[in-house]
Amino acid sequence: MEQNDIAVGLDIGTTKIVAMIGRKNEYGKVEIIGIGKSKSLGVHRGVVNNITQTIQSIQQAIQEAEADSGLKISEVVVGIAGQHIRSLQHSDYITRQNPDEVIDADDIHTLCNQVHKLVMLPGEEIIHVLPQEFKVDGQAEIKEPIGMYGGRLEANFHVVVGQVSSIRNIGRCVKSAGLELSAVTLEPLASANAVLSQEEKEAGVALIDIGGGTTDLAIFKDGIIRHTAVIPFGGNVITEDIKEGCSIIEKQAELLKIKFGSAWPGENKDNEIVSIPGLRGREPKEITLKNLSKIIHARVVEIIEQVYLEIKNYGHDEQKKKLIAGLVLTGGGAQLKHIKQLAEYITGMDTRIGYPNEHLAGTTDSETTSPVYATAVGLVMNSLEKGNSRFQEEAVLSDNSPVEESEEYEEGDQMMSESDEEEETSKKVARKSIFDKWAEKFKDFLDNAE
Repeated sequence: MEQNDIAVGLDIGTTKIVAMIGRKNEYGKVEIIGIGKSKSLGVHRGVVNNITQTIQSIQQAIQEAEADSGLKISEVVVGIAGQHIRSLQHSDYITRQNPDEVIDADDIHTLCNQVHKLVMLPGEEIIHVLPQEFKVDGQAEIKEPIGMYGGRLEANFHVVVGQVSSIRNIGRCVKSAGLELSAVTLEPLASANAVLSQEEKEAGVALIDIGGGTTDLAIFKDGIIRHTAVIPFGGNVITEDIKEGCSIIEKQAELLKIKFGSAWPGENKDNEIVSIPGLRGREPKEITLKNLSKIIHARVVEIIEQVYLEIKNYGHDEQKKKLIAGLVLTGGGAQLKHIKQLAEYITGMDTRIGYPNEHLAGTTDSETTSPVYATAVGLVMNSLEKGNSRFQEEAVLSDNSPVEESEEYEEGDQMMSESDEEEETSKKVARKSIFDKWAEKFKDFLDNAE
């Protein structure tokens, strides 16, 4: 099978690393053909803090996925999260040289490229520039300006910013694991792709991905991404609280949370007790499920309140910005009992648990449709949607040097008609212009990483 037909998503999380291989079937649905999972040892709150351990964990997950699918993996799309991620709104415009010609993709690339030149804080780089709405000669609320006449093209942008060092460390780990990094995608955007329907994005929805180390938020309204945030705590802090509160080891705390945990303390009776074996001949410990759920409840309330604060910052209270579809909870933390009811109680918004089966083929293994794999499924989908056109940054991230690329074009040009030649050249320009600043630096780094 051709490498182009398949896509590999690599979700580098705080608790686990997932490598997922997928392809599109004849019905346009995503078919998962291989999955590998390993314990994540070198990542804390979405940020790499031990390069060697992370490389080993990536290799383990990749080997498992290769064994599962019988395919050799050479390049991956990686999700990025972590407390260093922030987002901002920005407006920009360009004045077109020839208003008598219709607006084309090049104009939009020029405008996006201009936003990439924004001056960031030291050590920060732009990861995504996402156009929201366009204005042409003052006419507002245009979603697709291509093909229109106009002299001045304006747009509101949602700009996602992250720390250069954190992004480079992930690039280094992937490269050292013997893989090519073909694109970097913000994890909440990937998860949103996997679990949200177009109707929800139109109506207004907040996706909350409760992972091990971070809780990611993505807000959509009118089909457009409006706000993203990464809150620097997730399921691990709940486990930590159980460990401290019950004086037990982490492994036992995690098992307790999964098997008996509930986010709603009124659910358990006082006489429900679980016994935990003591360490090396010590007496077993007895813990009441009521106390366990009180510990979990306190921390989950804190996480949901933080998320709700972000939703209020976006402007949910305004009538025009109201999120009609409410909340969608996904990620490992969404599997906690009664978390849906607690989220509804705190926010007063409709809530559902998001399973990444919306776009998956019917034959997919039921384990893959668990909320735990939402980000990995989203990364595979993002990569497949781009197909051969790919992310603009990938064109620059690939190992082909500009010289080789131009030679390829020259050879091909001899067989092309003039119009094809123009089209191909414009594609080439477009592809290299949009992510220039960030991606070229990234490429230089990755090439010299070894």
